[in-house]
Parts: sequence; structure tokens; C-alpha cells
Amino acid sequence: MAIEGSSTETRQKRIRLGMVGGGSGAFIGAVHRIAARLDDHYELVAGALSSTPEKAEASGSELGLDPSRVYSDFKEMAIREAKLKNGIEAVAIVTPNHVHYAAAKEFLKRGIHVICDKPLTSTLADAKKLKKAADESDALFVLTHNYTGYPMVRQAREMIENGDIGAVRLVQMEYPQDWLTENIEQSGQKQAAWRTDPARSGAGGSTGDIGTHAYNLGCFVSGLELEELAADLDSFVGGRQLDDNAHVLMRFREKDGTRAKGMLWCSQVAPGHENGLMVRVYGTKGGLEWTQKDPNYLWYTPFGEPKRLLTRAGAGASPAAARVSRIPSGHPEGYLEGFANIYSEAARAIYAKRNGGKADPSVIYPTIDDGMRGMTFVDACVRSSERNGAWIKV
Repeated sequence: MAIEGSSTETRQKRIRLGMVGGGSGAFIGAVHRIAARLDDHYELVAGALSSTPEKAEASGSELGLDPSRVYSDFKEMAIREAKLKNGIEAVAIVTPNHVHYAAAKEFLKRGIHVICDKPLTSTLADAKKLKKAADESDALFVLTHNYTGYPMVRQAREMIENGDIGAVRLVQMEYPQDWLTENIEQSGQKQAAWRTDPARSGAGGSTGDIGTHAYNLGCFVSGLELEELAADLDSFVGGRQLDDNAHVLMRFREKDGTRAKGMLWCSQVAPGHENGLMVRVYGTKGGLEWTQKDPNYLWYTPFGEPKRLLTRAGAGASPAAARVSRIPSGHPEGYLEGFANIYSEAARAIYAKRNGGKADPSVIYPTIDDGMRGMTFVDACVRSSERNGAWIKV
């Protein structure tokens, strides 16, 4: 793979991967396993797939794992795998949010690389402790903000860095869904139940679940850092303990002599929206627009000129887009491929670690610091809304 000082891709021995969570019936665990397999960098060899021993064993059997490497306790898994000659090198943590800190800490302190689903933790206090553990560990920490893996998102970021739209003035982020329009958590729907439970999800509902994705995407593409925000959070569904809709105003730190403003809307009670993630960025010389439902397209409008459609592998595709594309133009790449790009970037960094070096600077993946920014964002949104939308420094 691309290692610092090398211009060629070299096939390396697959990374031995473990997984915490993601047992039978878990949506995101299956997504992580597909993403890990897609470019053939990983081999799943161990797992604590459920806290219930019977379910853990059954899930391990379904995945063809060696029964001796199927665990019902992630701490036991971390201790034993660290001692094995061919123990895991990396672990994917795909549990509800409240387990992230305790699980990640156990593997980090044993030098095992962590690939963790977002948000970072369920509380800001746990996030700060996990940040400390990650900084003290020699292991890598990768956060799966998967939308940053899309080729045209990478292209938008590169174009803004190159000054194609001038100094950024405005960033608009949206992530509306409709799946929580009714109180389905009361029916026992597993995904809804934990996502609307403060004990397992944390202080943010839609803000933590999808708002962090929109926020991360806006900052990733624009290169801006948030300075303060004002948020209005609602729980429209009766009896719901966490927000299911949020409107957030943002002020970013000054960059290139301009202090940009932003708006973010996330909702899980917006009928007609299945997964409407989008980002728009406007600068002094033009604008860019990307939507997840058409991820292979990027709209670019130089000021005073006709709107231009840039495609993932067509004329105008940038090197940043090309290096994370797999197939020719006209063949769409989507959610799973974008997710796999995060896993492949992580693999390149892990390969470099094996060889005592660092990954090429072109390798990009979300880190513990991105996770901290997400948790700070959620915390600030909750505090602002509690104060009737007061501006909160971040």
C-alpha cells in the first residue's frame, strides 16, 4: 500500500481484525464488515459480538470465527488477543455509544488499533478520557465518519483548499430523515430504542446520531473551525427523551480574512426524507454543492458563469477523487464504497505503522480529534437550547 517514501502500492499481509458489537441483527456491524472486506485489507478473526454469551457464540458461528476467539466480554477479548502470537492488530467498535469509551480504552492501552463508530462516546466527559487514552497509546484511533470517504467530497475539499471558490463565506449542512416520525421506540424497534435512550445514546438524539455527520462533513469540506453556535432543539414526538430535530446557527473562526457563517438542520421527523445529507459551501468566487443521494456528482458554480456538473471519474475529476475511486465513470459508487474508503485509509496507516513509518500525507481518515469536535458540538447544542438558543463558545 501507499507508504511514506513509496510511490507504488505494495500488497501486505491482511490486518487481523476483531469486532466489538455487531452481532446478529445489528445493521452497522454488517456495514463495517463489508467495508473492511471490500478492498481485501482485513481478515476478521475474533469478536465480542454481543454481551450475551449465547448470542455471541451464535453470531461468531454465523461469521465462521474460531470458537476459541469468540468472546462475550470485550475486556477478556482485549487481554487474551494482546497475548496471542497472531492476535488482532485492530478492532472495530460498533456498539451503542455508551460502550465506546470502555471498549476502546481496553484495546488502546494494549497497543491495538481502534476503528470506532461515531459519535465518539455518549458523554463529553468520557470523550475527554478517551482522547487522553488515545494520545498516550501508540495505537491509531480511527473514527468512521464515513461520508468523508466519498470521492466527490474529497474533490470539494481539494477545490476549496486550492482557492477555486475563494474565501469561504457560507456553509449550509442538512441531514433530514423521517424514520422516527412516530414513536417506534415504544414498539421495541432495536435501532430506535437505543438511539432515543439517553443512557445509551448520550445527551444528543438527532444531533448526536446524524447532526454530527453533517457538522463533520461541513468542517471537513470547508476547512473551517467552529467558534460558537446557537441551537434550537426539539423533541416533537410525545414522550421522546432526546431531540429529534435541530436548527443550529454557526460562526466559524476567521480564515483568509473572512469570518464565515453556517447553518445546520438535522431531523429524524421530516416525512419524505429518507437520508437527505447535503452540504453547500459558498465563497467569494463561487460555490459547491454535494448531496449523498447523488454522490458521484459535484455541482460547481464559478461566480458569473454557468453551473458545472463534475463527475467522480469524468473530465474534471481531481487527484483527490481519483485516488479513492475504484471503477470507471458511469458506474456509480455509493455508501458502502465510501465507508470502505475509511477502512482502506486506516489500513494504509496501519501498514505504515507495521513498517515503522507514517502513511503518505494523502491518506486521510477521521481521528480522535474529529470525535472530540463532534462531542463538543453536541454538548454546545444541548447547552444552547437549554438557554433558549443562546450563543455558546465552542
